[in-house]
Amino acid sequence: MKKTARAHTNIALVKYWGKKDQELIIPMNSSLSLTLDHFYTDTSVEFKEELTADSFSLNGVSKDAQQITSFLNLVRNLAGITTYAQVDSTNHVPTKAGLASSASAYAALALAASSAAGLTLSKKDLSRLARRGSGSACRSIYGGFVEWKMGTGDLDSYAVPFQEEVDWDIRMLAIVLNDAEKKISSRRGMQTVVATSPYYPAWVKTCHQDIGELKAAIEAKDFERLGTIAEENAMKMHALNLSASPHFNYFQPETLVAMQLVEELRAAGIPCYYTLDAGPNVKVLCLKKDVAQIKAKLAEAFSYDQLLLAAPGPGAHLLA
Repeated sequence: MKKTARAHTNIALVKYWGKKDQELIIPMNSSLSLTLDHFYTDTSVEFKEELTADSFSLNGVSKDAQQITSFLNLVRNLAGITTYAQVDSTNHVPTKAGLASSASAYAALALAASSAAGLTLSKKDLSRLARRGSGSACRSIYGGFVEWKMGTGDLDSYAVPFQEEVDWDIRMLAIVLNDAEKKISSRRGMQTVVATSPYYPAWVKTCHQDIGELKAAIEAKDFERLGTIAEENAMKMHALNLSASPHFNYFQPETLVAMQLVEELRAAGIPCYYTLDAGPNVKVLCLKKDVAQIKAKLAEAFSYDQLLLAAPGPGAHLLA
């Protein structure tokens, strides 16, 4: 039976950057994210007896199915089947550009594929399954603020909701500077950093501290504290990339322009903070009441088409 699922992207406020197990995708530190309503992936899966191999299309274009097959093998093993599947996915978010498309993609695939295979997995087990495709996907099973508990292995590394119903007007404004596929994948970047950055142990230590402080800020609805922690955590992550050997970075000149404009807004008394993942695109944390002023300032350097507003979003769910 064909099943279709939708999952939304999430942006980590305390980042995951580095694995202690490459195959199982077990992170070096826990992380905490916000799921967004504007960016999402819809994925349909149907297991068909007549297929001789898995097929995969993305945004209507046929793609190599090797990675999809590896993931579907996990589902087939759980369901006790050997049937191949047709997978059709539509990304409502730029792919591989640092806007968490892999998070929404594998969360949607985990739910659609397991359901199509006749499985009814708990959210915990869905999170564990999604993690095997892309680490951050485990967080997109849930809406709102979500923590990925690093765990020690496959059974205890999964995401849990911290605050699914976000009852305050926090927003995230994505500045899409470049939606092209990044030159250095997140996987390769992490491996290089873990292996070579002399600052990596300090990163892991400070992430543990950041999560505790971020949780307290969320519970207190202390936006300025939340934004400060998120911005500083992102900058620590990107400092790791600059300290690796060979060093690398995901910034473009426009990235620095966007960061400077956010800092100017903050100096003028408008609370807003930036965060960046493995890509040049800048995400601005702000409050709903300040969105118009922030957009006006950013429009000095960018077009309004590049400014995409998102609110806290829901967890993964079946559409059909």
